[in-house]
Amino acid sequence: MSWEKEIGELNHRNSLANEMGGPEKVARQHEFGKLTIRERLDKVIDKGSFHEVGKLAGVSDYDENGILKSFTPSNFVFGTAEIDGRPVIISGDDFTVRGGSADASIAEKRQQAEGLATELRLPHIRLVDGMGGGGSVKTIETAGRTYIPRVAGWETIVTHLGIAPSVSLALGSVAGIGAARVSTSHYSVIVKNTAQMMIAGPALVDWASLGDVSKEELGASKIHTGNGAIDDEAASEEDAFTMTKRFLSFLPGCIDEIPEKTACNDPIDRREEMLLNVIPREARKVYKMRPVISAIFDQDSFFEIGRKWGKSIITGLARLNGVPVAVFAEDPMIYGGAWTADSSRKLIRHCDLASTFHLPLVHLVDCPGFLIGKQSEEQATIRFGSSALAALGQTTVPFCSVVIRKAFGVAGAANTKPGSHHFRFAWPSGDWGSLPIEGGIEVAYKAELEGVDDYDDHLAKIKERLNQLRSPFRSAEYFEIEEIIDPRDTRPNLCRWADIAYRALKPGAVSFTYRP
Repeated sequence: MSWEKEIGELNHRNSLANEMGGPEKVARQHEFGKLTIRERLDKVIDKGSFHEVGKLAGVSDYDENGILKSFTPSNFVFGTAEIDGRPVIISGDDFTVRGGSADASIAEKRQQAEGLATELRLPHIRLVDGMGGGGSVKTIETAGRTYIPRVAGWETIVTHLGIAPSVSLALGSVAGIGAARVSTSHYSVIVKNTAQMMIAGPALVDWASLGDVSKEELGASKIHTGNGAIDDEAASEEDAFTMTKRFLSFLPGCIDEIPEKTACNDPIDRREEMLLNVIPREARKVYKMRPVISAIFDQDSFFEIGRKWGKSIITGLARLNGVPVAVFAEDPMIYGGAWTADSSRKLIRHCDLASTFHLPLVHLVDCPGFLIGKQSEEQATIRFGSSALAALGQTTVPFCSVVIRKAFGVAGAANTKPGSHHFRFAWPSGDWGSLPIEGGIEVAYKAELEGVDDYDDHLAKIKERLNQLRSPFRSAEYFEIEEIIDPRDTRPNLCRWADIAYRALKPGAVSFTYRP
């Protein structure tokens, strides 16, 4: 007795599944500048590491003798794999089969992928390229009924956020539940020009009398990387895969581990001369923060997240002597570094990421406070800013700050982590207070200024008097700032702190889960 016949059929069905939607649909995918799901898998994972689950699931057609005539695979592919030698769950939509629509899928496959990632405590990489979540209108006729909406397994997706890293890539036209899956992740990327994300497609928008718009007008990469729905934009699918790997390289496989410290060839005692001269003496003059970041952290290690939204705060991941850390810094080129509603929202997610995956947190401080003005009030900046300060206080990882220049007002208080004892340094250029002297001097000294002959001269004398008192050395005398350092010594000091902080990291769940 032999099972050769059945093995032959197994191999035949596997080959049919590999054909996806057929040669014509595959060619059309390529015409739009997109890879197929199986080509994408080969690009992002370690060669030969993919073990597919549910490959034989799909729709079959048999003749009157029960012989298989044709087979259309499910348009959702998933399995286990490795990325840089570490195990992951990876899943993706097959747009060559019914455009990735859910009515051509098998819901249990997606739920199984999410469930395995959660129970096995593995990172999940989602390659999203599909429209809708509950099928098309045609589903009503084929099913013989309508259905009341529910998102089966959504609790698993949310639970996974507090267990292991998730990355979602928008690689084509993504709508409905696909869009929700992209945004409900720790890191998301959209490919410029070939991918769009939207709540509903152009046809439904037009039906709702909201205009005749294209997919690109509705959900182009510049829209969603500008509003924070998606973290970053990639120039190509290959770039998106590279960004995925870099992001994962900073994180542990799950919360039960701490991030891996890697070998570092960048000397910890490297002192960059440019740091001595980078800060202008004139408070209204600006400088570029990103070169400062590059000069302090391990060479070429900074991985920025969310560059195109919430621009007044720079967020990202980096390394200090090989220790992965989360970094945020005000950007004086944008609103002088003032916190906005959007930058506060970005900071909340960044603090949650640091806590969830045990990344020590570094703040390079140049904060003039919250952005003021009518628009700022209309955008509820104080609400989101207060939430950001709460998120910072709730972080469960070691914190360190370097006051590079300004630290004013409530937002400027983020030079400390509330309720925590931590390292804090300041450069001689440090300048702090409840509000800048220049902004409040004429109000505070109004009565004195009213009785003088030469208003400008007397105002200048008051400024000179106050400037003698605003030196950071005065604050150091009262231990209001712990250390004032030569800017060139910032890297050595932070590397020493990072080594100490790394020893204090504790694996496990935090008291609150990640907020997408």
